[in-house]
Amino acid sequence: MKQQFDSLKQQFTQSPYPSLAQRTQWLQALEKGVRHYSDKLCQALSIDFGHRSIDETRLLEIMPTLSGIDYQIKHVKRWMKVKNRQVHYSYWPASNQLMPQPLGVVGIIVPWNYPIYLATGPLMAALAAGNKVMLKLSEYTPATNSVINAMLSEFLPEQVIVIEGDAEVAAEFSSLAFDHLLFTGSSNIGRKVMQAAAANLTPVTLELGGKSPVLIAKDANLASVMPRLLFGKTANAGQTCVAPDYVLLPREQLDLFIKTAKQRFKRFYPAGVQSTDYSAIINQQQFSRLQSYLAEAEQAQAQIISLDEQHWQQSSQRKLAPQLVINAPLDAAIWQQEIFGPILPIMLYDDIEQAISFINQQPRPLALYLFSPSTELQQQVMQRTHAGGVCINDSLMHVAQDDLPFGGIGPSGMGAYHGEAGFLTFSHQKAIHKKGRFSSGRFIYPPFNRTFFRLILNWLLR
Repeated sequence: MKQQFDSLKQQFTQSPYPSLAQRTQWLQALEKGVRHYSDKLCQALSIDFGHRSIDETRLLEIMPTLSGIDYQIKHVKRWMKVKNRQVHYSYWPASNQLMPQPLGVVGIIVPWNYPIYLATGPLMAALAAGNKVMLKLSEYTPATNSVINAMLSEFLPEQVIVIEGDAEVAAEFSSLAFDHLLFTGSSNIGRKVMQAAAANLTPVTLELGGKSPVLIAKDANLASVMPRLLFGKTANAGQTCVAPDYVLLPREQLDLFIKTAKQRFKRFYPAGVQSTDYSAIINQQQFSRLQSYLAEAEQAQAQIISLDEQHWQQSSQRKLAPQLVINAPLDAAIWQQEIFGPILPIMLYDDIEQAISFINQQPRPLALYLFSPSTELQQQVMQRTHAGGVCINDSLMHVAQDDLPFGGIGPSGMGAYHGEAGFLTFSHQKAIHKKGRFSSGRFIYPPFNRTFFRLILNWLLR
């Protein structure tokens, strides 16, 4: 791995500022690769999960990848331009500029839940910025990794190296002296990645997660809320870093919420968990973890309601129907840990202040979802809460916006990418101050006991 890194580093040194034409060519090659391998990617991912809808993968991974690449191609020319900055008159004649410069070799650590989009998203940004890339893929998606490796070997053999392996390999990968390292995954592993990167003073972007709240106001229409909320929770069976993690619900709306949720799940998935559109949990370890959350809540006398009344789970297929959990104690795992699955705790509130206060008492989340038609309440919540990103009257959709940065805050991450934010993340904004034959600096050079120097200094300090 170290030899591969050194090879990329040497290649970059030989061409440290790729042209617009080269970068556009790389992005176009990535687009061609994704289109050419899209069927194989979707099929491989379903194999890795045990079952995942081909259409869902096309919707959640292939489509945003192609949209993102197209956006990069259209805008990279503007992003690459050297930008003029103001010069204070005391330094005239001169010019100030910012020159976006590629960093070098970028490391990207990809999680298992969206291994296509969370590989290609940072990759396209790094390529647009003119970098070489090493991708560390998850050991839990071997079939998908094989296809990604074949795709990149065919379409971007000189720009990208793919690494596979377990936690030991990931640790070695994190310790390489990258010029930037982007990690997507859990907070616990993120801390280890950051610690390893610190030894090389490698800057990091961490996309973590956390417990993303859904605040449903009293004036929200549950018939309108439910399909948007449930889509966010059931997409990839809830195995999404920005999935709605828990709901803050007006107490008087509980019965209607349960009824509406059951009806909407039945419309989404007529065959319940047996529907071919409903994804499985990635592996037995994750499936058992979710089962343990439910068992703990049940022992604590919480009310658990399955949205699939006939089959709440299919253990042999690792399929788990969405479970509403009401009145679970706050020290239970479903309130303390990111759920990352189709379990939805509900906290009932009587006053909006109570709900906002609860959100602010928790670690800052990667996403926050507010459902309310009130612009006054929307502004209030935006000003009084923190989150990496926000959807108002929807869920998940902010991540798909190419012109919005995506990233966390505090425990949910640091740094951002997508669109121009990704280009900036993987570039250095080199500051350039330029003078010609004449320099006004001559008036402030020593010796300082000159009368003219005193006049100049007094004028500057006036």
